[in-house]
Amino acid sequence: MHGLQPLLAFSETAKRGGFAAAAREMGTSPSTLAKAVARLEASLGLRLFHRTTRQVSLTVDGERLFQRCQRVLAELEELQSEAAGARAAPSGTLRIDMPIVFGRRVMLPLLARLLQQHPGLELDARLSDAYVDLVKDSIDVAIRVGELHDSTLVARRFASQQLLMVAAPSYLRRHGTPRTLEALAGHRHILFRMPGSGRDRPQQFVANGRPVALQPAQGLRFNDGEAMVQAAVLGLGLAQVPDNMCIDEIATGRLVEVLAPQRPPPMPIHAVMPGNRMVPARVRALLDALAALEPAPAAPPRPKRR
Repeated sequence: MHGLQPLLAFSETAKRGGFAAAAREMGTSPSTLAKAVARLEASLGLRLFHRTTRQVSLTVDGERLFQRCQRVLAELEELQSEAAGARAAPSGTLRIDMPIVFGRRVMLPLLARLLQQHPGLELDARLSDAYVDLVKDSIDVAIRVGELHDSTLVARRFASQQLLMVAAPSYLRRHGTPRTLEALAGHRHILFRMPGSGRDRPQQFVANGRPVALQPAQGLRFNDGEAMVQAAVLGLGLAQVPDNMCIDEIATGRLVEVLAPQRPPPMPIHAVMPGNRMVPARVRALLDALAALEPAPAAPPRPKRR
C-alpha cells in the first residue's frame, strides 16, 4: 500500500455507498477509485466491500477499518490545519446538521455572524428533524434537542427549550379551557408526526411530580413545527410546541398557554460530535460561538400550584 490515497478512496466510497458518487466528490473516475480499493484489499488480505452492479456495502472487516480510517483522517486534517495556522483563523467547510425550526430561528443568525468573523469558513448546513449518522454523512456537528442516547458522541450542552401546550383564545372560547390532563380527551389536538418513525410525538407533562406521556388517538398531524403553530393560531386545536416557536404568538395574545402547572421540565440542547477524534479549528469556533449564545426569550413562568 502506497500513501494515503487507497485509504481516502476506501473512506469516500464507504461514505457515499458507491464508486460513482465517491468519484464525483473526489474529482476522479470510478475506475480509479475501484482500482485503489482493490489494491488496498489485496495489501490487507481482506474483503472490504460487498459489491453489486449499483452500489457497495461494507463487510464486517470493512466497517472496522472505516471507523479507524475516520479517526486517522480526522487527526491528519487537524495536523494540516495546525501547520497552516488554522488555529488562529478557522477555515474549511463546516458541516452542520440541525432541527428545521431551531436551525432557522437560532442557528442561522449565529452562523451568519460566525462567517463574518471568519472569512475563510465555508458552510454546509443541513436542516432536518431526523437524526443523521455523523460519521457516515461526514457531519462535523449536529444540534440535537432532548436527552442523548448515543454514548459514542461527544456532547456540549449550550441551551434548553420548553414544551408549551398552547391554543388560540378563539378555540378556548368555543371548546373551553382544559384544567386537568383528563380534560384533554375532550379536545381536538394538533400533533407532530416524527420524521424518523412516522409516529405521533407523545405529549409530555408532569403530574404529582412524575412525568406523564399522553398519546391522543385523533388529531390533525403535521411534520413541521411552524405549521403546527399556525394551525393553533387559526383555532384548529391544542398544540404542544417548543417555546422558541410560539413565544411571539404568546406575547401578542394570538396564543395562550394551557395546563402550565403540568408543563414538563426543560429539554437540553446539545452540540454533538463524533467521538475519538480531534476537534478541528472550524468546530472549535462554532463551539465558542454557541457558548456565548445569549439565552432565548424566556417562556412564561409556570404558575405555582395552589
